[in-house]
Amino acid sequence: MTDNIYKNYLAENFDIDKNVLDYVEYCEGQLKEWFDEADQIMGIAQMRVLKAFQDNHVNDTHFGWNTGYGYDDAGRETVEKVFASVFHTEAALVRPNIVNGTHAISTALFGVLRPGDQLLYVTGSPYDTLETVIGKDWLRQKNAGKTPEKFTGTMLEYGILYDEVPLNEELDIDIPAVLASLKPETKVVAFQRSTGYDWRPAISLSSIEKAASAVKEARPDIIIFADNCYGEFVDEKEPTELGVDLMAGSLIKNPGGGLALSGGYIVGPEKLIDQISYRLTCPGIGAECGLTFGQNRAILQGLFLAPQVVNSAVKVAMLCALAYSGLGYETCPKPFTKRSDIVEAVKFNDPDKMVAFCQSIQSASPIDSYVTPIPWDMPGYDDQVVMAAGNFVQGSSIELSADGPMREPFIGYLQGGLTYPHGRFGIIKSLDTLVKKGLIHVNKGRS
Repeated sequence: MTDNIYKNYLAENFDIDKNVLDYVEYCEGQLKEWFDEADQIMGIAQMRVLKAFQDNHVNDTHFGWNTGYGYDDAGRETVEKVFASVFHTEAALVRPNIVNGTHAISTALFGVLRPGDQLLYVTGSPYDTLETVIGKDWLRQKNAGKTPEKFTGTMLEYGILYDEVPLNEELDIDIPAVLASLKPETKVVAFQRSTGYDWRPAISLSSIEKAASAVKEARPDIIIFADNCYGEFVDEKEPTELGVDLMAGSLIKNPGGGLALSGGYIVGPEKLIDQISYRLTCPGIGAECGLTFGQNRAILQGLFLAPQVVNSAVKVAMLCALAYSGLGYETCPKPFTKRSDIVEAVKFNDPDKMVAFCQSIQSASPIDSYVTPIPWDMPGYDDQVVMAAGNFVQGSSIELSADGPMREPFIGYLQGGLTYPHGRFGIIKSLDTLVKKGLIHVNKGRS
């Protein structure tokens, strides 16, 4: 009875096709056991975060802030101790002036790499913006005999060597190929846990653990690095508990819980974090300075809420996978598979369908729902990108959002959802929009 009232409310107030509502309800029924398992993982993560708060004696004075250089900021220091505890590392850098995940990752890598050192990515080509940091476009211009003008200051320009190892046929880390690719110059072996704009599942923690162990056995001196964006709190453990030395991510993704206004984190051994802090600020200053601009409260409260928020996002991704798979679309990950991040990809093979999908997510958003996103030239990307992000925090991908590059096979990437009911409505709205445009057909009860 109550469920009928809710469905009638959506149909009457949001003009949703009742066949779409019945179909989504059917999909949810198939996911009950998977939702229950996600709740178990969320409970473990919540208690781990709570313990970190308690062990580090977080109190009301840590929400204050000072000015200028930010000397002796007890709140900033406590935030970093809490993050180190959550991720089981010796130290952390957690700063609002880290502008995004790419900045956190590049700061960490530039902090530990020197000219002549090699960075080896072992999960294939990294995300588009990381390719820019590495300098692939710079190298292409240089090899073509041109004077590189764009994106100066890249790793390759600074004399840092780079190579990558493709994933194997199972789209997993090719450990024998990784070991064969190690050179005397190899300083950092890097994993990108999430998919980026690739068509693959996120790399599992078990795969990261096996690969990290194999590399360390062969070369104990190598630093194992993980880009953990979109992966925090999705599983029972974190990569730094399973052989990863150094890890970075964004606060406007999973660990910020939708409340952090900006920032990023880097966690790892104290010696490496010290090195990286000199890159973040400058030698001689390191982590001792850095104003937090009153963001300690939002960062800590966001971290405390993050396990529940990530749980919502995981369930939204599961629902998206099953709903679109049931309509004949390829999805990645497939339904009923273990997840290692919050991202769900749908292969539309049609630019109009992919753009309509993203636009429908925008129309389901609390902010700028009346805005229609269109493909545009986004900094750091080779192709135009359509991006739906009607969020409280600009660019926050722990909030419900969808995007995709305008290139074949026209894959839309969905992520986030501060609450499951809102994320669920986003899926409903996307299906309803495609139905009304005549691009898909949904039968009552199922596809």
